[in-house]
Amino acid sequence: MSDKMSESALQALKIAFTYMPKAIEVTKYEYGDNYQKTLDHIETVREMLLINDVDPEEVYGDINPESTPNSTY
Repeated sequence: MSDKMSESALQALKIAFTYMPKAIEVTKYEYGDNYQKTLDHIETVREMLLINDVDPEEVYGDINPESTPNSTY
């Protein structure tokens, strides 16, 4: 899985990632017995973003700049 994605596929992945829960939000209480599978899926998407030189922590701001607070530093 080390191949780079096309720009349109990468953009689609970034959009989908913004709707995924954050890993810290995924608990057995909320997701039942599938919580580990959900965590694995989140990690797979994060890895693909990193392979394509995208910082997963910055994706939401890239996709939704109007609802992202400005940095203060």
